[in-house]
Amino acid sequence: MRVSIALVALLSLGALAQSASAAAPLSYDDARHLLNRTGFGATDAEIRGYVGMTREDAARKLLAATHGQAVTPAPGWTSARGPLRYPRGGEKASAEERRVFQQEQLRKGLELRGWWLEEMLTTSSPLTERMTLFWHNHFASGQQKVRFAELMYRQNVTLRANALGNFGVLLHAIARDPAMVIYLDNAQNRKGTPNENFAREVMELFTLGEGRYSEQDIKEAARAFTGWSLDRESGEFMFRRFIHDYGTKTVLGRSGNLDGDDVLDILLAKPETAQFITRKLWREFISPDPDEAEVERIAARFRNSGYDIKIALYAVFTSDAFYARQNRGVLVKSPIDLVVGTLHDFDMRPGLPVPFAVAAAGMGQNLFSPPNVKGWPGGEAWINASTLLARKQFLDRLFRADDPSARMETSAMLTPTTLPKAVAAPNGAQDDEQARQLRFMRAMDRGLASVQFDGEAWFARLSASDPSASGRSEHATRLLLAIAPQTAHEPTDVPLTVVRQLVLDPAYQLK
Repeated sequence: MRVSIALVALLSLGALAQSASAAAPLSYDDARHLLNRTGFGATDAEIRGYVGMTREDAARKLLAATHGQAVTPAPGWTSARGPLRYPRGGEKASAEERRVFQQEQLRKGLELRGWWLEEMLTTSSPLTERMTLFWHNHFASGQQKVRFAELMYRQNVTLRANALGNFGVLLHAIARDPAMVIYLDNAQNRKGTPNENFAREVMELFTLGEGRYSEQDIKEAARAFTGWSLDRESGEFMFRRFIHDYGTKTVLGRSGNLDGDDVLDILLAKPETAQFITRKLWREFISPDPDEAEVERIAARFRNSGYDIKIALYAVFTSDAFYARQNRGVLVKSPIDLVVGTLHDFDMRPGLPVPFAVAAAGMGQNLFSPPNVKGWPGGEAWINASTLLARKQFLDRLFRADDPSARMETSAMLTPTTLPKAVAAPNGAQDDEQARQLRFMRAMDRGLASVQFDGEAWFARLSASDPSASGRSEHATRLLLAIAPQTAHEPTDVPLTVVRQLVLDPAYQLK
């Protein structure tokens, strides 16, 4: 019933177009822009499937295709239910027992990263995975503190199930999510000694935004969340009523015997919450600089819909700002965008997805391990001297994977800083730096060996779809770059040379 109501609501929005251009059919460049912003790279065939549609029809098609479950089979251990496996001996475990536990969680964490990357690459709804990743960064928590890969997997399932559903439902679910309970220390939140971490972040980072609450609001809200804990054995959420503060509390002007759900509903009732989420959606899909008048317009629809995420996205994807020329090529691809998008663009299907998740981590985006509760800052922060080098090395090696000399050359250029320690050693375990780097290089070599780029076949498919293109370079440029090339390219129709010139052009780093 909820899905039907949402679709009816989306259909009713067709009459709310903001300009005459909204009814104009999408060009090839428009369709490319839409699919590259809402997914991970777009093939020529996928783009042509949207050419000629109106903005409204294209947005409806994207939103109707979303789903709430992954189609890629998860690692076998994720289906097991029962007590969480702590180090033998618990808090009194020996150093060796702790090391074994850490290595087991490392292995599971790497499998989880590979599984999610494969889902991003093969899903029939890239928008579903992009929004799951968006919420993973919004409700940031990481394996390095949570420790248990099982709990990170369960959180990922919750995010995907609600990624395009109702924000209020998602907010309430995340407040009870065991990984979040651990990450923001709510398991230590009890009457008499409240822990304020979750109460602070739910206001500052999850709903209202900084400066829209007082320190006293945080203190009172923390009392409301006392007793929101988890069962240490099963890892399931548990309300411990004996440590809950049942006294009167006042949060943002509302008083009473408030519990955690009451506080979340108070936050959802504030217009600032819809505005805060809409600004983040704007930065994710349109540009780094939100138009406040447009944010207010979209946020009002979002809030009036009862926080239907699809309503907000429909408004974003049909807006003039989304398709504006000045907003194209202004977003920096995240490492996941670059890795998954490149594999998808060139029809590459890695037999071993884990090395590609590790490659993204080496560029600064380690799935299931954001740097802190604020998540990845994104934007220009994705690019620095180290990560830009890692990006170029990845692309260079990907299209020279069968060249041993290139592999050795790139190996020599890599530095140990390209791989975050959280990938190789969660929970702060120490590891030899040289061994880490060697593992990284071996993993990359295995991953590169599992994909091959057939330039002739790839260009043959492009030529068949657009015989009017004057040459391979012109057609590939139109497909792969959001803006004009930023460097002079050698005139050539040699497939591999054309592709290498384009993917190593600075414009390829943008979307």
